[in-house]
Amino acid sequence: MNRSSLKKLLASILLLTSTIPGIKADNTMSDGIVYQDKHVRFTVVTDGLMRMEYSPDGKFINDKSLVAVCRNYPAAAAEVKEDGQNIIVSTSKMTLRYKKNSGAFKSDNLFIESSGNIKPFKWCPGTEQKNNLLGTTRTLDQWDGPDIMKKGEDGKRHPVPGKLDNGLLARDGWTLIDDSKNFLFDNNPDMEWVKTRKVKKGAQDWYFMAYGNDYKTALKDFTTLAGKIPLPPRYAFGYWWSRWWAYSEHEFKQLIKDFEDYRIPLEVLVIDMDWHYTDEAHGGWTGWTWNEWLFPNHRKFLNYLRDKNLKVTLNLHPASGIKKFEAAYPDVARENGIDPSSEKDVEWVTSDKRFVNSVFKNILNPMTDEGVTFWWLDWQQDLYDSKIDSLSNTWWLNYTFFTKMAKERKVRPMLYHRWGGLGNHRYQIGFSGDNYVTWKSLDFLPWFTATASNVCYGFWSHDLGGHYMAAGDTVTNPELYIRSMQFGTYAPIMRTHSNKNARLVKEPWNFDRNTLNAIRDAIQSRYELVPYIYTMARKSHDTSVSICRPMYYDYPENDEAYAMKNQYMFGDRMIVMPVTSPGVDGFSEIEVWLPEGDWYEKATGTMLHGGKTYKRKFALDETPVYIKSGSIIPLHAEKEKTLRRNDAPIAFTIYPGESDSFMLYEDNGDDQKYDNEHAFTEVSSNRNHNMLTFTISARKGTYADMPASRRFEIRIPATARPLKVKVDGIESQYSYDPTQLCCIIKIPEKSCDIERTVEVTLPEGSEIADGTIGNMKRFVEAFGGLKNIYAKLRVNSDFGPMATIYEALEYYPERNSELISQFNSRYARIHEIVKEQEMSDKARNWFLKKLGIEQDPDNLK
Repeated sequence: MNRSSLKKLLASILLLTSTIPGIKADNTMSDGIVYQDKHVRFTVVTDGLMRMEYSPDGKFINDKSLVAVCRNYPAAAAEVKEDGQNIIVSTSKMTLRYKKNSGAFKSDNLFIESSGNIKPFKWCPGTEQKNNLLGTTRTLDQWDGPDIMKKGEDGKRHPVPGKLDNGLLARDGWTLIDDSKNFLFDNNPDMEWVKTRKVKKGAQDWYFMAYGNDYKTALKDFTTLAGKIPLPPRYAFGYWWSRWWAYSEHEFKQLIKDFEDYRIPLEVLVIDMDWHYTDEAHGGWTGWTWNEWLFPNHRKFLNYLRDKNLKVTLNLHPASGIKKFEAAYPDVARENGIDPSSEKDVEWVTSDKRFVNSVFKNILNPMTDEGVTFWWLDWQQDLYDSKIDSLSNTWWLNYTFFTKMAKERKVRPMLYHRWGGLGNHRYQIGFSGDNYVTWKSLDFLPWFTATASNVCYGFWSHDLGGHYMAAGDTVTNPELYIRSMQFGTYAPIMRTHSNKNARLVKEPWNFDRNTLNAIRDAIQSRYELVPYIYTMARKSHDTSVSICRPMYYDYPENDEAYAMKNQYMFGDRMIVMPVTSPGVDGFSEIEVWLPEGDWYEKATGTMLHGGKTYKRKFALDETPVYIKSGSIIPLHAEKEKTLRRNDAPIAFTIYPGESDSFMLYEDNGDDQKYDNEHAFTEVSSNRNHNMLTFTISARKGTYADMPASRRFEIRIPATARPLKVKVDGIESQYSYDPTQLCCIIKIPEKSCDIERTVEVTLPEGSEIADGTIGNMKRFVEAFGGLKNIYAKLRVNSDFGPMATIYEALEYYPERNSELISQFNSRYARIHEIVKEQEMSDKARNWFLKKLGIEQDPDNLK
């Protein structure tokens, strides 16, 4: 019996049993088909996702489509029965009713209604979806915030509102995906290739998603059909340097030395198009041959980068094909049926498998063998393929480059390109393109980035700081650049890039000391966060919920979760509300909505009660990040220079609040075996009155090059000094960071296969999450600059001790609570204290502004 006959037999058996009321089809069939007749087939992918097919000629599509790449599904319970002339298919989330033998799906023969506990809805073909939550768009080229700057008849650029594609989620509670005309894969075992769908006119291939407001499950349902979000290699979460600039090898080496000298970590070196010849006689916009005038020996240069632990990607503009002056031209021409002596161009055809294989064989694979880590595709030309009508060049390039890397190399595949459309979440790093250097652009990015998670596209990378200078600007705005980099700390990918403009500089050392320090802090903070980010990236792979996602995933019932567009969840435990507008007197004000519960404002050390909206002020070196109370956040314990290490020490930071647990993820970092070869370490905190117990459970799992042991640290910020600390039952020493009021406990390195326990006895009322940390920081920093305003300053007995609070806390540990109390008592009288301190009115006003405090009604006179 052939496959087709077996299908029909199974479908007949299923139909016979399902026509008896009350009989449940438990969907034990791997393909999920629960009903099939001559022209109609229904498939339950999950209880919230159903495939509905109508075939005029009775030929159904079993091949994968560009979106639907999975045709076998976990069992999902479904009840199928016949009610008179209707076929009824029910799951826990929806009930489908179809009038038998009534032809193509239309508004009078197909109905779906919500069921169970999800948000109610009723649907039939033609029902308009009114509240789609949007997805993303192919590129932000020429975007200035939400507007596209398009050239008018006057030759000048004018703003036109941009538009995002619809996403998978809507407040309506349902989504219909029409896959009827999508391309298919040809099932070639070596490498699947595109083929057109050959069906009769009027064929329908639909997917219906029912989710109410359970958005997270809806995304998981979609990836059950469309494939998981791949986990990027660990190095992707470090800092990427990129600039469109005709660097020589010597200049690159000096650039790398500058990063080292200024103690700024660097992970990925992006080399724009000047790596190849760009003059018209040898190249141009498209090029495939290293420019030996700038790189005398590119192989040795790539070896140098490898020795520096740097990953490297090269820019490709492939649209012009392979021309006669390229080194690989003779081989590529011959393999594509062109006589090299004719010097005829080898046309770029994205859908031509022979041509693509030839390019990889003769050009790209040899370059990856030499040391190129991955490719930056920068396709800016025709949207559609020159041979297959309506095939997106962007979509198919993404598939081709990612899949080639997966099949032909052992390292983890990664691609860096524009969004190609639904299904492109499988090719994970986005290049958003060339936006403008404006506050408007920065203000748009947080919402744009989080909203892309609605199509599972969770790893956009942006030209942080902007690409094109706005008209009239002549220098890089340091404040805008700092705020852009702070957003980058909490973005999926942290990458800077800019146009070829001598005035648009982004090297941190080209700015003043304060700007340099703020940018360096943003990059170092990114590296510190990588254990948390990498764990959340793994969770994205497993759950289909992106690291940066809108607030409404977690709080769908709250209108504020939809209205407060610029704030987003960063993983499971943080809310980020980036500063995206210029400050006044050194402070920027933001408005943030905090959901029910308590949230720790990291920059100031303030615990805020949720369920309300706050207006908060932040200095230029502060970022609005809110951590769920009690959370455990894993961090790198040391200032990492590279993410190559697998054995880096981990610091578990326990924030004020109740008990918590966290599963720390680790794997090889750059292999393709992470689905099965990885490890988790569960950690937990338990608070009982003044006793805090922290447990590091034995690690579970294994992977290549897994370290046998690891050093750990425990950090407890916003707390008084402990009375006693025990590590594995033995009384131990600890250190104390006065700037964060943070207890630091170093755990001696031992095998990761054994459980470790830390017990901390704290004084009563030890939590100091009242803003003291921020007040101390701002006072000390303001005092440091005050003498530049009033050089004759002679401090009094109140003012002086406030400026040396850090040293006092370090030198007199036994007076910890007393000193903090004294500082807070004085700070509560700050207007009075500043008024009594001898200084000019100008200095007083300046000092209060540096604290972010309004002047008193008497102007301090």
